Amino acid sequence: MAINNSIALAKAYLPLIDEVYKRESLTSRFDYTSERVRFIGADTVQVYKATMDGLANYGRNTGFVQGSVNGAWETMKLNEDRGVSLSVDVMDNDETLGMAFGTLLSQFLRTQVVPELDAYRFAQMASFAGIGKADETDITVGTTDVAEMLDVADQTMGDAEVPIDGRICFMSEKCYAGLKENISRYLGNEGRVSRDVTTYNGMPIVRVPKNRFNTAITLNDGTSEFGYKIPATTSKPINFLIVHPSSIVQIVKHVVPRIFSPEVNQTMDAWKLDYRVYHDIFQYENKQSGIYLSAAKTANT
Repeated sequence: MAINNSIALAKAYLPLIDEVYKRESLTSRFDYTSERVRFIGADTVQVYKATMDGLANYGRNTGFVQGSVNGAWETMKLNEDRGVSLSVDVMDNDETLGMAFGTLLSQFLRTQVVPELDAYRFAQMASFAGIGKADETDITVGTTDVAEMLDVADQTMGDAEVPIDGRICFMSEKCYAGLKENISRYLGNEGRVSRDVTTYNGMPIVRVPKNRFNTAITLNDGTSEFGYKIPATTSKPINFLIVHPSSIVQIVKHVVPRIFSPEVNQTMDAWKLDYRVYHDIFQYENKQSGIYLSAAKTANT
């Protein structure tokens, strides 16, 4: 294969990386690109926060009471700098007509990067201070009234003046199965039976696999293990997590997928993928009630 053709093929893989992430990630919808965030230094971002006074008595002789609006940049440090280098021998790739490296890209994003990012973000949101929390409950399908649990969450967030529009309910598969038990079967178009629940009281429901949905995870450093794991006894499965996007700041500062063809790779006769992502998620201190957590009572084992 000519060098220029190899380079062209490497460039062609890059859109695939972005496409797979956007399709598979459950939390990419929160990626923050607003001008209210600015980057300073290598590992620090600043988020603009504004506070203002409320109403006061108006005096017919004295007029308005002078209030104030205060704005400041809050500094937040990104904590997670993750990456890996993967290689596919040129002969393995040739013998599969280029499928080996192409498969590596899509599988790596779908099975490694996306689950870790989602798992980290959900665990962080569950650990934030001041969020709404339900009594810890182990879901028993057919017994636990999930709909009632959602109604309590809805009331709690409503009393805290969290906007109704925009709330998203992330839900475990087990909790979702419990919710469906509260929903009667109905006939849809062409007589098809469906119990799919895509919204609850106008709130979208997003189903989350259990390996991404826990109150704590451990990120492996790559010395003996890669990726992440769910620690036993110190982590509990999440039943559901209701999030209003305005309550969090999710930053993906640096994503570098670098692809090297065998002609460029100086260490191996192989296609090489270097992938690095620098990211973190934070909460607004004055919007802590924009997250509501229902976790299981029994820890992971």
